[in-house]
Formats: sequence, structure tokens, C-alpha cells
Amino acid sequence: MEYDFLIVGTGLFGATFARLATNAGCKCLVIDRRPHTGGNTHCIDISGINVHQYGPHIFHTKSEDVWRFVNKYATFNRFTLSPIANYHGQLYNLPFNMNTFRQMWDATTPQQAMAIIDSQRYHGTPRNLEEQALALVGKDIYEQLIKGYTEKQWGRSCRNLPPDIIKRLPLRYTFDNNYFDDPYQGIPIDGYNSFIDKLLQGSEVMTGCDFFDGLANDWRHTAHTLVYTGMIDQFYQYRYGRLQYRSLRFETETLQTPNYQGVAQMNFTDANTPYTRIIEHKYFQCSGNDIYHNPMTVITREYPQPYTPDSEPYYPVNDDTNNRLYSLYKALAGKETDIIFGGRLAEYRYYNMDQTIASAMRKWSQYQGQDNRHGT
Repeated sequence: MEYDFLIVGTGLFGATFARLATNAGCKCLVIDRRPHTGGNTHCIDISGINVHQYGPHIFHTKSEDVWRFVNKYATFNRFTLSPIANYHGQLYNLPFNMNTFRQMWDATTPQQAMAIIDSQRYHGTPRNLEEQALALVGKDIYEQLIKGYTEKQWGRSCRNLPPDIIKRLPLRYTFDNNYFDDPYQGIPIDGYNSFIDKLLQGSEVMTGCDFFDGLANDWRHTAHTLVYTGMIDQFYQYRYGRLQYRSLRFETETLQTPNYQGVAQMNFTDANTPYTRIIEHKYFQCSGNDIYHNPMTVITREYPQPYTPDSEPYYPVNDDTNNRLYSLYKALAGKETDIIFGGRLAEYRYYNMDQTIASAMRKWSQYQGQDNRHGT
């Protein structure tokens, strides 16, 4: 066998695992069916603007270990996500905070806002996302800023979605528009492509190479251990049936204006607007009047859609039915002795970027422990 690891997927999990393995002296072959590396973090240059090709990726974490790791391979700017919600032309600050409450009710003190929300809350045990949202933020915020957006995102009624999706919905009684409360956040100054390249440095990388076109049945002739980051149901040839995912369609447009919407992300929370948000990419790398140094701007409209084999699987649908189905595949994966499953698709979990990296770090540590126990 020529390689210690065959790693399927050059996204954050695969690239992180490759970096850790290479640092330990292992030889890795990393493949990806797409024509580029980086998975969904991949960026392209349009009119001198670094465009997030597969949707916005803002790195944020509470983990000092993860933050130390990523800073070895990238320098991060101080971008802070402060999105705007657009409900039929009315604009509200996100996350839900005192600015939002002032805009919605003209509430100017935390006590006023608390009283209004408490008067609108659902007080039973939440059985679905709608009841969970009503229990957290009350009727007005739910109906104007959550319901339409969420139903577009998931393609089903909030009454048919599990409550867990929004259990950690940000709600602040302060004038704070910082969407994430993580102490570490930002975007690599040189872009994600450079970051991924540094993670993959020292590995052999092949893009445009589909694991299922030839390696799936005889990968053991190539490497000692397989690291698989794709869809776990596909790996097992849909033995128990197909897991559900949600996909996205992106509509990117270059505009002859330096500043289109005044913010990196604007969410459209009504049910009638077909897209969920518009991203203005230059805000990820520029701030203040730097926006005006480039007379062009690039925006992307994001349209949720059902997953089909011709689209990309972005979000696992972690309802009870799919979680039960995944447990069957997880049981199969647990019996493997030379395969490591990791990442959003292989673990069927809605990971943030830092969680994906943490999972790769954890799986590498587990592998090292097993390797040492086997005396190799």
C-alpha cells in the first residue's frame, strides 16, 4: 500500500485530518470529485472580490484549541457578522436584541421588551419548531422574522420541524448586533483557498476524482485507512434507504455599484420572496469606506431547494425519521476497523466550521490511540 490514508473530500474535515496526519509523518492521498479543493469553503475571484462560491462562511468558535490550530495556517481579519432582516421592506437588526425590539415595538428598555415577549410566549412543552420559537421569542418576532425564512429554508411547515433546530436562538436584552457570541471570529485575510492549501500541503491531492468511479471497491489496495467525508448512506449504497438533505441554488451577480445593500448579509424573512438572503461578498474583506475602493460589487441570492442527486447536499434533515435511519448507518460504520467517517455528511450532523475541525482533531486523536494500542 502506497499511502497511510486515502482521504475522500478536501473540505474542512478532510483537509484538517490530512494536516494532522502529515504533521505526524503519514503519507496521505486526498481526493475530491469537484474540480477544486476546499469543499463548500471554496472562493472565486470576481472583479477583484473574493466570492464565497457556496454561501457565506464566517469562522467563529469558543474553542481555544481550534482557534490556535487555524491560526497556524491563516491570519484572520476582524469581520463580525451583523445581518439585517428584511420583512416586506421593514428592516430589523439580527440577532434579536434591543435594536430589534425598538424597531418592532419602540421598546427602549429591557424591561419593556421582556414584558412584551412574555405576554406573547407559548407556555407549554414545545413539540415542534413553531412552539419552540413562540416559547422563546413570542408571536410577533416568530411571525415576522422566523416563520417565513425557516419554512423556505427547510421546505416544510414549522409545525413539522423538530424544536431542536432553534433551541439556541440568540435573544439579547442589550444593544448588541454581533450575531455570534463566540470570542473568536473572522475570515482568513488571504481567503479560504489559501488556508485549505496550507492544510493540504505535503499531501498528494487529486481533484475531479470521484471515489465511487473506481476506488470504492478496492481502496484498500491504495491505503491502510480510509477517511470518508461524503454521504454515509451513499457509502453503504443506500442499504436502508436514502437520508434526506436540503440543497441550495446560488444566483450570483456583478453590479456596477460599490455598495449595494450596506451589509454583508440581508435575510428576507417573508414567505413570498423566493430567496432567503442576499450576500454582498466584499464586506467579508473590507470595512468602512474601504468598500468604495472597488467601484464594483458582487451579490449572491440564496435559494433553498430539495436535494436531488444532481445537486449538492448542504443540510442534513435531522428529524426523528432521518435520525433513526442514520442510526442504522452509524451502526454499520461502528463495525469498520479501517474506515474513519467524519464531517457534516458522513456524521449526518449540522456542524459549524469549528465543529467540523474539532471533529477531525478528535477523530485523529482517537486513531492515534488505537494505533498505539495495536503497537504500530
